[in-house]
Amino acid sequence: MHALPTRARSASHRGLAGLAVTALLLSGCSAAKDAADGAMGKAGIGDGDESSDATTAAAVDEPIIKSNVKKGATGVPVDTQLKVTATDAVLTKVTVTQSGVELPGTLATDGSSWTAGDGLEPGVTYQVKSTATGTSGDTVHATSSFTTQALSLDQQTYPSVAPLAGETVGIGMPVIVTFDVPVTDRAAFERHLHVTSTPAQQGTWHWLSDTEVHYRPKTYWQAGTDVSVDVDINGVAAGNGIYGQEDREVDFHIGDAHVYKVNAQTHQMKVYSNGDLIRTIPITTGKPGFTTRSGVKVIIEKFDVKRMNSETVGIPAGSSEAYDIDDVQWAMRLTYSGEFIHAAPWSVGSQGYANVSHGCTGMSTDNAGWLYSMSSRGDVVEYTGTDRPMEPDNGYGDWNIPWSEYKDGSAL
Repeated sequence: MHALPTRARSASHRGLAGLAVTALLLSGCSAAKDAADGAMGKAGIGDGDESSDATTAAAVDEPIIKSNVKKGATGVPVDTQLKVTATDAVLTKVTVTQSGVELPGTLATDGSSWTAGDGLEPGVTYQVKSTATGTSGDTVHATSSFTTQALSLDQQTYPSVAPLAGETVGIGMPVIVTFDVPVTDRAAFERHLHVTSTPAQQGTWHWLSDTEVHYRPKTYWQAGTDVSVDVDINGVAAGNGIYGQEDREVDFHIGDAHVYKVNAQTHQMKVYSNGDLIRTIPITTGKPGFTTRSGVKVIIEKFDVKRMNSETVGIPAGSSEAYDIDDVQWAMRLTYSGEFIHAAPWSVGSQGYANVSHGCTGMSTDNAGWLYSMSSRGDVVEYTGTDRPMEPDNGYGDWNIPWSEYKDGSAL
């Protein structure tokens, strides 16, 4: 769905999906939301035009084309599913357009009806043209138009999706959909969120908040899986007068199964690829007062070089624990709060023997570069050996929630 230009948004967010549909539509019509319980008006009999709502003295078998939106209606809710039906006739074509863009839809196999396959765009006028064949064999045409409700950007919510289209990610990567305006009718939206995988794997959605929902399988993704995400929320009511703004479709791929097992007591990281142990790396983790979290973490993002400043994690400049390093190499983020795996040449003497960091996992530059080169977003890092647990919402922490509880986070 696209918005009135009351707030800047990227051109890609404004793009209308140019979906073509042939089928046919109305002339006479029923009603918008404010008259949803009213009878559908007759129109489009013969060469129906917009100035007429019905033809008088119609024969019993005279064809009638009608829809569930009243001819000339204004303020039609965008979540209306437009439908055209024919009586004593067979629909052969329905075309619904606005500004040259066609609304997709499906014509019933028996020609009795046409149903829109998408929600409506806000603040636009739709032209509906229908063609049917009457029982006598005569061709019947009908035309109509209506205007939808206008919506500001604050009345629409846009979905962002991770992973990105075409991205190859690790076996721990959840599907993440975030919304820029809160969704209070979570169930309505979740019915329009679909994930399919090849090979098929059991999974579920889990709402972290009104603006973020995740999906993961019961166990880590199988290596080599292809995943398709369909966020079909255009025009769907999100609650509180908010509607979905645009559909999104994203396909991504699961790469090799990388699992890195870190033990803070032995100061070692065991690197597994597709079940095989391929390297054991001496490491250091957080010292007392800066204990590294235990639990399942997932690589969120990668930086070949990153500045690390203690003020970003609450350690003030000038304190005894302050640091500001411009060029930390091979840094891979594991938590939003600031835990990374990275090269730490200054602590090589402690790696494999003691925990001396401020919470990050440090290793030699050579080992860090090697690990960085084989790693992808979504690779799994499992930590043991500390009494500080990983928070499920501090990064991609979905795997720290038991499956039974994770399923309870679904709105359905």
